[in-house]
Amino acid sequence: MKRWKARGGIILLLVCLTFGASAPARADGPDMDGVAFEQKLEAQLPLALEFQNERNQRVRLGDYFGARPILLSLNYLRCQNLCPLELQDLAQTLSQLNLRLGDQYDVLTVSIDSRDTPIIAADKRRQVLNTLGDSATDEGWHFLTGDATSIQALAQAVGFSYRYDAAADDYAHPLGVVVLTPQGRVARYLYGIDFPARDLRLALVEASQNKIGSVVDQVLLFCYHYDPLQGRYTAAAYNAVRLGALTGLLALGGLLFGLWRVEWRRRAVADPSRDR
Repeated sequence: MKRWKARGGIILLLVCLTFGASAPARADGPDMDGVAFEQKLEAQLPLALEFQNERNQRVRLGDYFGARPILLSLNYLRCQNLCPLELQDLAQTLSQLNLRLGDQYDVLTVSIDSRDTPIIAADKRRQVLNTLGDSATDEGWHFLTGDATSIQALAQAVGFSYRYDAAADDYAHPLGVVVLTPQGRVARYLYGIDFPARDLRLALVEASQNKIGSVVDQVLLFCYHYDPLQGRYTAAAYNAVRLGALTGLLALGGLLFGLWRVEWRRRAVADPSRDR
C-alpha cells in the first residue's frame, strides 16, 4: 500500500506537469472579419427558444436542461469544410472520456443555417453516432434546426458571431464548443476542431458542479486551470509543485512509520518483557 501511494504521488505530479497543446479559436468559411467567439461566461441561455429536433418534433431549448451538463456545438449541416471534421473529432474524443453520454452529459448540435431541415439533421446525426460507435448513447446527442430568429438569439447568447456569404453560399463562423451547466448557463468555451479529452472531461466535471467525475478529476482540476483566452486548460505550475511536495511528505511519512513498526516488532521479539 505504501509503495502504491508513493508511486501514485509521482504519477500525479508527472500528470500535472504535463502541458497540453493549446490552440486559439479558428473560423470556418470565406470571410473571417468579425467572426469569433465572444466569451460570455455565466450567461443564461434563452431556454424558451423553439427548434425542431432530428425527428421533426417541435422542442424548446429548455427541454434538454435540468439534469446534466451539455456540450453545445453550432454548425451548419450542409458544410463541406471544417464542420464535419469538428463533429467527427468531437465524437471520437467523447468516446474516450469514460463518461456516459445521455446519462452524465448530453450534446446539442444546432444548425446556424435556417435552410437545414430535420431530415438533414437526422442523417448527420446517424453519421456522428456511427463515429461514436456506441449505440447505448443514442439518446444523448441531439441535432436541432430552426428559424433564423431562434438561431440568432442562441448564437448571440453564447457570443457566437457568424456571417453568411451569399456569393459562395457559405458561412464563416468560429470553431469550438460551449460547455453549459444543467441550468443552461455558459461554463466554458473550448476552441478549435481538435478537442483534448482532458479538457472536455474537466469542463464537463466543472459544469456539473462536480456531480460527475472522480477523485482523479479533482486532482487534475487542482493542477490545471481554465484559460479563457486560449479556451484550454493549462497547467498551474505552483499548484502542481505544492501537490508534489505534499505527496512526497506523505510518502516519506508512510515510509518512516513503516520502518518504525518493523523496528518496534524486532525489539519486541528480542525482548518479550517490553510488552508487559
